[in-house]
Amino acid sequence: MSFKSESFSQAAQTVSKRMEARGFSCFYCEDKAAIAAKINELMPSGSSVTWGGSESLVEAGIIDMVHSRDYEVIDRKSASTPEEARALYGRIVCADYFLTSTNAFTLDGELVNVDGNGNRVACLISGPSHVIVVASMNKLCVNVGDAIRRIHTHAAPPNAIRVGANTPCSKTGICADCLSPDCICCQTVVTRKSRQPGRIIVILTGEPLGF
Repeated sequence: MSFKSESFSQAAQTVSKRMEARGFSCFYCEDKAAIAAKINELMPSGSSVTWGGSESLVEAGIIDMVHSRDYEVIDRKSASTPEEARALYGRIVCADYFLTSTNAFTLDGELVNVDGNGNRVACLISGPSHVIVVASMNKLCVNVGDAIRRIHTHAAPPNAIRVGANTPCSKTGICADCLSPDCICCQTVVTRKSRQPGRIIVILTGEPLGF
């Protein structure tokens, strides 16, 4: 184990205790393979599974893993019309498991997210029976203010490019605090506690993932 890996593991143990005090369940996985194994262990065969847009999940191979196992997959991208998308969203919010990442998390164990349409944070807040959050330790921030700064500085510009948003940050790489029609920073959500203990399961990892 490298010095950095050992440091991440120690920090994760510290933050995990604070997350658990907030009603989250928390695990630490050193790498992608361990993340996939843990998620597969947590989700019973036959569970209905869906996810929010997340580069972390893609990079960790979680989406491919879900498609390859015996799960009822609810893929929001399968809708071809607005009517189908609305009907599909009804199934998404009633899913057994919702997979996502978090844009940042704090030393005190809070999850901090900034979203465009809000469907990702909506499912984090309420709806699916269980939420599994995959979060790389490089998203650890001192406090909520630091987390929001990190999101606008490091996460939003590449994410805007990923989704093809016509925003200032997708052209300059720097947040302009915009109000453009394609703005992807419309909702800012701080999840400081899970009212249903254990509904939100956080998997921290030492492997850098996402933005």
